Amino acid sequence: MTVIAFIGSVFSPYYAWSGWADPFNHCAVNVALYGPRGARWAMTERGRRSLIRTRDVLLIGPSSLEWRNGALTIRLNEIAAPLPKPIRGEIVVEPLAMNAKEFTLEAKGNHIWRPIAPIARVSLDLDAPDLRWEGHGYFDTNAGDEPLEKAFAFWTWSRANIGDAAAILYDAERRREAPLSLALRFSASGKMETLDPPPPASLPSTKWRVQRRTRADDGVAQALRSFEDAPFYSRSLVAAKFRGEPVNWINESLSLDRFANPLVRLMLPFRMPRRA
Repeated sequence: MTVIAFIGSVFSPYYAWSGWADPFNHCAVNVALYGPRGARWAMTERGRRSLIRTRDVLLIGPSSLEWRNGALTIRLNEIAAPLPKPIRGEIVVEPLAMNAKEFTLEAKGNHIWRPIAPIARVSLDLDAPDLRWEGHGYFDTNAGDEPLEKAFAFWTWSRANIGDAAAILYDAERRREAPLSLALRFSASGKMETLDPPPPASLPSTKWRVQRRTRADDGVAQALRSFEDAPFYSRSLVAAKFRGEPVNWINESLSLDRFANPLVRLMLPFRMPRRA
């Protein structure tokens, strides 16, 4: 399951059509739920009247995120699209390792990424669908002063648990400078180690012909499952070797050239409705 809270939704066609005028008028809670009984996906955009922010609480429409007692509590009350099924319940993300370092993703400083909790414990208690789960998780944040497609043509991100540690791979094709490549390992205590990135490993393109990439010791990776396949984005489970160990990565690949295509933006309201 993935939950993303947006203020100034980077993937919003409405925000782009407005000329990126007011980020507070383009907010959303994106929920992607995958399981043996099927998938549910929600990303309803809401205006500034549906946004409330305090130091510890973020409310976007009927859903909220609250930092309380050292954990992030997410309360969801969303409707999936295109099939209008509810996604309702609570998620608690308890960081097991915290990271204070921010990464500037390009020289101008317009895009910042911070893996806040590279290792976390997650408990899931949903009413709709009826689902309970506990396991490993992850919590990060991104911030930017311009649209993603102005700075990047393509990026790919992978994360995996390795015993009681975690690893993250981050590669980006930047429009104004050389490509970016990060390989990070976080210990159970949160200590970060910067590694030499392993060789690139290609993966089969998706049904929408989106390229997928990761990295592996021997340059070989295998796509085990496709969670998300969109005209400009994919999310997959990927197997590869990393530092001598077999690892299952959650991999995301994003084509910003595809996303910037006006025809693609015209398709997005089908999955991303807007409410005032």
